[in-house]
Formats: sequence, structure tokens, C-alpha cells
Amino acid sequence: MTLLIGSLTIGLILSLLALGVFISFRIFNFPDITADGSITLGAAVAASMIVAGYSPLLATVCSFVAGFIAGTITGILHTKFKINSLLSGILVMTALYSVNLRVMGKSNIPLLSQKTLITSFESFSQYIFSNTDIINIAGWSVPAKDLSVLILTAIIIIVFAVILYVFLKTNLGTAMRATGNNAQMIRALGVNTQTMIILGLALSNGLIGLSGALFAQYQGFADVQMGIGMIVWGLASVIIGEALINEKSLGLLITGAIMGSVLFRLLVAIALRWGMNPNDLKLITAGFVFIALMLPMALKRVKKN
Repeated sequence: MTLLIGSLTIGLILSLLALGVFISFRIFNFPDITADGSITLGAAVAASMIVAGYSPLLATVCSFVAGFIAGTITGILHTKFKINSLLSGILVMTALYSVNLRVMGKSNIPLLSQKTLITSFESFSQYIFSNTDIINIAGWSVPAKDLSVLILTAIIIIVFAVILYVFLKTNLGTAMRATGNNAQMIRALGVNTQTMIILGLALSNGLIGLSGALFAQYQGFADVQMGIGMIVWGLASVIIGEALINEKSLGLLITGAIMGSVLFRLLVAIALRWGMNPNDLKLITAGFVFIALMLPMALKRVKKN
């Protein structure tokens, strides 16, 4: 049960990554590889500031800002300098590796002895569960601290999902969505599509940086290599979510991205539980993404036949 609670928590934390990828990949049809660098940037900024004595909340907010800036740079490279969308993301991602090392000062920063948002969440267990250390759920014993972290993380993700939904329903958010659907039409209506793309990528990577900050605080360290392949995780979450929801409604698509992230983490945890080598984690991830991509097409062929 502890493994399940941990997997659910990680899945929820990385759902912010999924939401960021959803914005760039689905709304703007922009294959933004910046995610691999911006999630590490978020973790690096948060870890460095926490170790330096800053408030964990302030450090987490700064991680969002750092990711926002990284996405803005990617957008500017693409729109102002006419660099291919894929190449602009690769350029920023590559540069962020050195930036992250500069921010951290070394390749790894431990946080186990530091006060973080996660340790604050754990302390809330005494208020939520009345100083009970162990909670019994369907016959399984679960540490109250782990459960409180899961509950508070879920609340945070729900709040961000609602904020994103409301924002994308505003005039500005609608203009961003229209830019992704039909840039020529929305340009004819007087909307600056370049600004919309820059803002969209900035928001996307801001959420990804925020995910990195929470992830580093949850796992107890930030590492310069932690972002490798995370774009695949985000894509898998979005694709799995779309397969689960099978609807085009904005609210359901956002919900699907979150559900996809949680389910994807559970699938990885099950694979590791069954004895898969942890060194094969990226291979397992790629395999799940392949299945998620091929399954919808296979189901359509079956229905036609």
C-alpha cells in the first residue's frame, strides 16, 4: 500500500509536467523538447534556494518563474529568429544543462535534512488524522504522513487544473487555443500569434518547472540528470489520458492528462514490482509510450473490421 500511495503522489506531482506538455503539444502542436531541461531547472532552483535558507514556498514559486523564462526563450527563438520548433527546444534544453549545473554548483543537491513543502505536508498529518501515525485502509496499514502528502498534493493539482481551465476559457486563453487551431484565421482577427506562442510555451514550461520543484522535494534531492526523457513521460500521460477520456472537451482533456500521469506512474511501479531492472526504467517508459500510441489506431481498425 505504501508503494501505491507513493506512486499516486509521484503521478500527481508529474501531472503538472503532463499539463505543461498538453499546452505545448496539443494546444499549439509544438514539439517542445525544452521540458527535459526546464523540469531539472525547476528542481535545481528550488533545491538551491532551500539549501540557502529560503522559504520552500518561495523557492517553489521561483521554480515556476525559472521555467516560465526558459519557455519564453524557446518561444522567442522560434517566433523571432524563425528557428524550427524542434530545434529551438533542443537549443534551450542543451543550454539549460550548463545553466542547471551553474545554479546547483554541483551535480546533486540532497534535501533530506532540509525543511521542504513535503515535510510541511507531512506535519499536517497530526491535524488531518488527529496525531494518528498509522491509518488502516481496507486492511492495509498506511503511514499517516504519506497519506497527508497524497491528499494535499491532490488538492494542489486540482487547484492548478481549475486555474488552467478557467484561464484557457478567458479571451486570452481562447486566443491561444485559436492560434494552435488556425493561426491564419486568428491572425486575420488582429491577434499577434507570435505573442500567443511565446506566452503558451512560457506557461507550459512554468508548470513543468513547478513539477520539477515538487518532485525534487518529494524524492529528497535534485540531480542534473533527472530531466532526461521526461518529455516522453509527459507525452505518454497526455496520450493515455486522451485514450481514457475519448472526448474533445477542454475540461475532460485536462482531467485526462492528470489521470494519464497517475496511471502511467502506476504502470511503471507495477513493472518494477514484478522484478524489472530499475536500469530499464527508460526502456519501460518508451515501451508504454509505444503501446499508448499504437493502441488507439489498433482499436479503430478492429471497429472498422
